[in-house]
Amino acid sequence: MQALKSIFFPSINDAASRRMIMTLAAIMCVIPILNLLFAEDSFFHVSNYTINLLGKYFCYAILAVALDLVWGYCGILSLGHGAFFALGGYAMGMYLVRQYGVTIEATGEVIPEFMIAMGISELPWFWYGFDNFWFALLMVVLAPGLLAYLFGYFAFKSRVSGVYLSIITQAMTFALMQGFRLGELGFGGTNGLTAFKEILGFDITSDMTRLVLFMLTVFVLLLALMLSKFITKSKAGRVLVAIRDAEPKTRFIGYRVEHYKLFVFVISAALAGIAGSLFVSQVGIINPDEFSPLNSIEIVIWVALGGRATIYGAIIGAVLVNYAKTVFTGLFPEFWVFLLGGLFVVSTLFFPKGIAGMFSNTKFQSLMGGIKQKMFSKKGDA
Repeated sequence: MQALKSIFFPSINDAASRRMIMTLAAIMCVIPILNLLFAEDSFFHVSNYTINLLGKYFCYAILAVALDLVWGYCGILSLGHGAFFALGGYAMGMYLVRQYGVTIEATGEVIPEFMIAMGISELPWFWYGFDNFWFALLMVVLAPGLLAYLFGYFAFKSRVSGVYLSIITQAMTFALMQGFRLGELGFGGTNGLTAFKEILGFDITSDMTRLVLFMLTVFVLLLALMLSKFITKSKAGRVLVAIRDAEPKTRFIGYRVEHYKLFVFVISAALAGIAGSLFVSQVGIINPDEFSPLNSIEIVIWVALGGRATIYGAIIGAVLVNYAKTVFTGLFPEFWVFLLGGLFVVSTLFFPKGIAGMFSNTKFQSLMGGIKQKMFSKKGDA
C-alpha cells in the first residue's frame, strides 16, 4: 500500500490532500456515468445543466489553487489574479471565434463577424495564429505567464511587497479591464467574445462536448493540485514558506528572494490562464468584466474561507462559495454581496484557518471521535 501511495501521490504526505485527489478522481469518473446511463427522471441522473455548473465551479477551483500557491505559501497577496484568468479566457475565445467568420473579398481573409460590425476590415496582427488550436493553447499559458513575469520582475526587484504590491496588482487588472473595453483594439469591446460554435471540429454547445470539457476540467484541477503540492513540498517550497514568514532573514542568509517569488508568481499566473480557457469553453462568453478588481477580491475570499496554505482548502472554498452564490443570488439577489462579506468576516473571526483548519483542529477531531465512539457503542448494545 505504501508503495502505491508513493507512486500515485508523490510528495503528498497529508491525508486530506490524498482524500481530495481521490474525491476528484471519483467525481471525474462517476458524474459522466450518472449522466449517460440513468434516465432523466431517475433520482441518480445528473443533468447537463448541473454538469455545466460544476464545470464552472471547478474552473474557479483551479483559479483558487493558483492564488493559494502564491498567497498561502509565499505571502504574495495578489489582487490581480482575475487578470491572468481573463487573459487565458481571451486567448481561448480568440481561437473559438476564428473558427467561423466573414471572408473579405479584397484579401480573401476570414475575420470574425463582430469586427465587421465594429468597422474593422483587416485582421489585427495579434489575431494571427489563433485559428490554430495549439497556438491558442500556447497563448493561454504564455500571455498570463509573460505578463506575470514582466510585472513580477520589476515589482520584486524593487522589493515591493505587502499592501503596496496588492494595490499595484489591483491597478494592473483595472487598467486591463479599461483597455479591453475599447472596441477599436479588436477584442469585441464591452460585449467581448461570444457565440462560439466549434472546438477542434466538435459542436461546442453539444451535451457530449460539454461533458468532455467537464472531465477535462476536473483532470486539470487534479494536475494543478498535485503540481502545487509537489512545489510546496520541495526544497523550493520550503524556501517560499521561509520568505512568507521571514523575508529579510531569508534574504540575509543568501537566498535570491526575488527569483523564488518570480518563479511561483509565473506558475500561478499560468494556472490561472488555463482555468480561464476552460471557463470560456464551457460558459461560452468572455468580456472585460472578467478583469474586474472585484472578481480578484472574491478569489481571495474563496481561499481564506477554504483555508490558506493547504491547496485542497482553496478548492473547498471556491466550490462552496460559488455554490452559495448560485443559490443566494436567486433567493436574495440584492443582498448577496452583503452575505458574501459577512461570510468572510465570520470566517476570519471564528475560523482564521478556514474550513480546512477547522477539520484539522484537535478539538474538532476529538469531538468527531467521541460522536463516532457513541454511535458504535449504541450499535454494539443493540
